[in-house]
Amino acid sequence: MQIQRYPTKQIQIGEVKIGGDAPISVQSMTFSKTADLQATKDQIDRLQLAGCDIVRVAVSDEEDAKALKTLKSMISLPLVADIHFRYKFALIAAQSVDCIRINPGNIGSKEKIKAVVEACKERNIPIRIGVNAGSLEKQFEDKYGATPKGMVESALYNIKLLEDFGFTHLKVSLKASDVERTMAAYRMLRPLVSYPFHLGVTEAGDLESSMIKSSMALGGLLMEGIGDTMRVSITGELEKEIEVARSILRYSGRQKEGITYISCPTCGRLQADLVPILKELKIRMPKIKTPMQLSVMGCAVNALGEAKHADVAIAFGSGDGLIIKKGQIVGKYKESELIDVFIKEVLQTEQEMIQNQGL
Repeated sequence: MQIQRYPTKQIQIGEVKIGGDAPISVQSMTFSKTADLQATKDQIDRLQLAGCDIVRVAVSDEEDAKALKTLKSMISLPLVADIHFRYKFALIAAQSVDCIRINPGNIGSKEKIKAVVEACKERNIPIRIGVNAGSLEKQFEDKYGATPKGMVESALYNIKLLEDFGFTHLKVSLKASDVERTMAAYRMLRPLVSYPFHLGVTEAGDLESSMIKSSMALGGLLMEGIGDTMRVSITGELEKEIEVARSILRYSGRQKEGITYISCPTCGRLQADLVPILKELKIRMPKIKTPMQLSVMGCAVNALGEAKHADVAIAFGSGDGLIIKKGQIVGKYKESELIDVFIKEVLQTEQEMIQNQGL
């Protein structure tokens, strides 16, 4: 049984809706200097092609802040400016971007925070309150340490700062570098506010470390109904952030889109080398948005079980194999023909599913 998402206020970043009944969106962040417009645009184009919904860029100095207007004209993805400490950069950024990400506690005085809020009000753009366990305000660090409680108290304090200025067009993130604190903080804050949550594990590490941490933390929270938008942070990666995030959404049951592969574990019954076969399939398979379950099985035992529940399946034998569709055998083919026939059958099945949906 699918767990219902927590009901949240809906906001909008560019054309992308966040919260409420909107699909859970996937975000990423460029690593170029933002003022290097061509390099930044190239990275954003790569992210968009990979399926990114929203992109964030760092604003480290005035040159970056002033470059945002031109950058915005060069791209079509919603643009978020990430700003720390220098509130004047936020005032410049607010003139052209679709969202501002700040930690109000490190922006400075209430007058500076109010100035940022007024700039965002003027263009009706949201603010993301970004709380990180590693950079809590001193009063919360001293009292609670870098704990989930400290993160939640920081978030509540910062939310109230904005609410006191009549601003509620916001979303919240509570990031730590480990699974336990990240999940605990989001769980603790969720019943206390109605704002949408941006999920993420910060400083998650390389591809392997981030995949594991993010799958546990983000996948776990999504399966509890928590989360409205997300980023998988990977050191030195761009497209992989989107790929992993989409997989987490699919396997947590939150995104009904694209292919889910089922394949045999390696064992002594295998009658084909599935590692290169699965790799070839993923390379050659056209991009499909229709939710489909594809099965790649290496022996008759699994073909009689798991494969029959897939939309389309391959079951390898000794030099040949079966193509199975919705539990029914389509035909028996030589091993050299199987992948070509399988891809053709998948594309035909996708068209049938699209036509049935339109009835």
